[in-house]
Amino acid sequence: MKTDRIYVIDFDSTIIQVEALDELAAIALKGSPDCDSIVKEIQSITRRGMEGQITINESLQERLGLLRATKKHIEALTKVLKKKITPSFRNNRAFLRKHARNIYVFTSGFKEYVLPIIKELGLRPENTFANTFEYDRKGNIVGFDLNNHLAHARGKISQLQALKLKGKICVIGDGYTDYEMKESGLVDQFIAFTENVYREVVAQNADYVARSFDEVLYLHHQPMKLSYPKSKIKVLLLEGVHPCAIDAMRAEGLSVETRSEALDEKELCQAMADVSLLGIRSKTRVTEAVLKAAPKLMAVGAFCIGTEQVQGDACALHGVPVFNAPYSNTRSVVELALGEMIMLMRRIFEVSTGLHAGKWSKSASGCFELRGKKLGIVGYGNIGSQLSVLAESLGMEVYYYDIVERLALGNARKCRTLHELLALSDVVTLHVDGRGSNKNMMGEKEFGAVKKGAVFLNLSRGHVVSIPALVHALKAGQLAGAAVDVYPAEPLSNKEEFLSELRGLPNVILTPHIGGSTLEAQKNIGDYVAQRLIEYVNTGSSFGSVNFPNIQLPGLNKAHRLLHIHRNVPGILAEINSILAKGKINILGQYLKTTENIGYVITDVNKEYSPQIIQELKHVHDTIKFRVLY
Repeated sequence: MKTDRIYVIDFDSTIIQVEALDELAAIALKGSPDCDSIVKEIQSITRRGMEGQITINESLQERLGLLRATKKHIEALTKVLKKKITPSFRNNRAFLRKHARNIYVFTSGFKEYVLPIIKELGLRPENTFANTFEYDRKGNIVGFDLNNHLAHARGKISQLQALKLKGKICVIGDGYTDYEMKESGLVDQFIAFTENVYREVVAQNADYVARSFDEVLYLHHQPMKLSYPKSKIKVLLLEGVHPCAIDAMRAEGLSVETRSEALDEKELCQAMADVSLLGIRSKTRVTEAVLKAAPKLMAVGAFCIGTEQVQGDACALHGVPVFNAPYSNTRSVVELALGEMIMLMRRIFEVSTGLHAGKWSKSASGCFELRGKKLGIVGYGNIGSQLSVLAESLGMEVYYYDIVERLALGNARKCRTLHELLALSDVVTLHVDGRGSNKNMMGEKEFGAVKKGAVFLNLSRGHVVSIPALVHALKAGQLAGAAVDVYPAEPLSNKEEFLSELRGLPNVILTPHIGGSTLEAQKNIGDYVAQRLIEYVNTGSSFGSVNFPNIQLPGLNKAHRLLHIHRNVPGILAEINSILAKGKINILGQYLKTTENIGYVITDVNKEYSPQIIQELKHVHDTIKFRVLY
């Protein structure tokens, strides 16, 4: 840290995540019938003071008049505040301790609860300036010291003038009183701190808006605990990704933007300029054009099972791993398939629709139990095999067909060909992936081979079924019914009309791609994919990626981690190690894995090395991306 750099830092909603007097009010008034209303009133007074609508003296007088707090409540508050230290300050305690001599805390809060937090962070009590409470004989708070600079309007300015600090002064805070120090001309820079709260009136007057203390240190080229401020890593989540993923990423300190709808290629290109992590579901396509418009993109999360909407090879060549959730919605899809089988075999949907129209049609004609029927599963992967077990427990005979050799579960029997399965099955259900070779795997010829009167389900991919051929099989009576959840062309949002030849056909259940749309499945997917993205950001682990060399890495301990993504050509590893050897850098661990197109080298090294080494590694031939973690 430069010796002439001085930091003046606010306390409430900056060093801690909350306004301490608001928390004190909740503690002191707990159990009181008017607790909620008084706390809300105190919060309103706090906000007006922070935005400069009333003076600090007025704000303090009004709030203390409502508090009804005692010394015992202060003790309880201190315990709460120790748990409410702002994460980016807590994470950078080493920096705060090392440079405490040049760090000052100015607050309109009170020393009684401020000093314990200051000591927790390794800062100096003598550099902390705050108000003090006045008590009566019973320990009740009855006022505050009016002789203190910070008890009055423009008190932080008065305090700063009294200290006569020399050097470049940077003020960090979230309130209008923090900005006033810059307005007075006494400081060089005011940084609006928004990790905990964003105040427009403060941010618009700031020299810089920082979403974390890491960002402040990064701006000033100071040593940080993290190699890059997480608050500067922007995440764009589309198509209504589950809130648990949003919460996980925000808790990690990432800057998250969400949209409920999918974006077309042009819209996505326009949105990607500063996006580091992209989260999508099934409707948003990630193309070469999108990748070219996303220079900061680190990884893509597909919050679903399939990844056909993402050009995986193109992503790899741009150094962008793609993560999905291959197992997270298996149960949801299986349960939907079972439910639809029962409804189709009993003609439930057809007669229910008639009854809604006033048509009473009580009959057993064309209605059957599942028990004893033959189920043909096309695709015996995670979903198909689980469906196999549950269907057999209902008394069905299970047959399956898969181009990959799969171990049969229970009493399931493998068919040698697709046509063999189609000819014997009373129920045919597709659970295949979206590879190009599966396009129209169920066409006119295949539907012609289906056992007459069977029912058909597709909960896999829209393009694997020829819709005209399916419609013909239904109208011709070859199929007794069908359930379809996926389509060759699907609306991008709920506002767009769904168009299909399947509309209006009897005993045909149409669902809007909701096979995995249960709260349980979406939460599982949100948790799983968000953690893969966070792990990649934090450790460089590519485990679970569908397009990248899979490397599961240990935690980083007292080292720097160098992540090098390159085209898979000879000599890269040798060149990397030559640069490290020339710089006399001790390698603590090294990991390499390749695919046909790219290589991924992770090297853990001692912390001491020349910045020139980093520049040389970035310019190794055929480098795609390079970053440093610590």
